Amino acid sequence: MESEANLEYLRYLSASSDKKAILEELMVAYGKDVWNYAFSMTRKWDQADDITQEVFIKVYRNLYTFRQESSVKTWILTITRNMTVDYRRSAFYRKVTLMDYIAPSSTQPATEQTVIEQIAVNDMWRMVLKLPVKYREVLLLYAHYQLSMKEIAQILGVTEGTVKSRLFHARKKMAKQKENQSNGAD
Repeated sequence: MESEANLEYLRYLSASSDKKAILEELMVAYGKDVWNYAFSMTRKWDQADDITQEVFIKVYRNLYTFRQESSVKTWILTITRNMTVDYRRSAFYRKVTLMDYIAPSSTQPATEQTVIEQIAVNDMWRMVLKLPVKYREVLLLYAHYQLSMKEIAQILGVTEGTVKSRLFHARKKMAKQKENQSNGAD
């Protein structure tokens, strides 16, 4: 059913010749998903903002090269993942992250951190954010974005078996965290 909706959406987009209008539609439809995915990978608001902006610039540039081999959502989330991985590999990212670790800007928590803590009130979300990236992203794509194993495999560039394995281990780690949390609360 979702693929039918995506196909209709793509037909609508293809009929329009105004790339800016198409981009605006895509940003409205997927902007929040892109930002949330980027944030879950980086855990930093400003980096999620930068990555989201770069994703939609890339989408704009490659709009007419979309081959419809996957859903629009899968295509955009794949671009988001690739941009996030590239961003994390960059020297700038490593330097900023290292500087945040070595010399925090002040002794009081940053406004960003306060807001993040307020948003991450849910214990489950905090546990997900503690997982290693490979488990965090598979859980997020499966549970939050409700993508199929095949779509997740396509986004991550791995086999469906690897996705299933990572999902199994992510759930196992979540259960262990929950168990540790309950034992610590007693």
